[in-house]
Amino acid sequence: MNARTVWVFVGSGARLPSGVFSSRDLAEEWIRTNRLAGLLTEYPLDQSAYDWAVENGHFRPSKPEHGTPKFVAGFTSAMLPHFHYETDEPGGT
Repeated sequence: MNARTVWVFVGSGARLPSGVFSSRDLAEEWIRTNRLAGLLTEYPLDQSAYDWAVENGHFRPSKPEHGTPKFVAGFTSAMLPHFHYETDEPGGT
């Protein structure tokens, strides 16, 4: 990953991010403090996940729908560094 990245946290069951951080350490401190469950992913700054995956050889568009706005807008890659967190709260995931 290039030097310009951000860490994005999406809580379990959430559709949208609840935090964006300049470092993994800051994100994890916030996650621990709030006892959160969810997914923390490192994203390149000023580049889409789709373009990053294509540029780095992690995804090769092979079907016509791979270039559609709907596909590009919803694209994510398991190749982006990511970490799963579980809460310590009773009933948490």
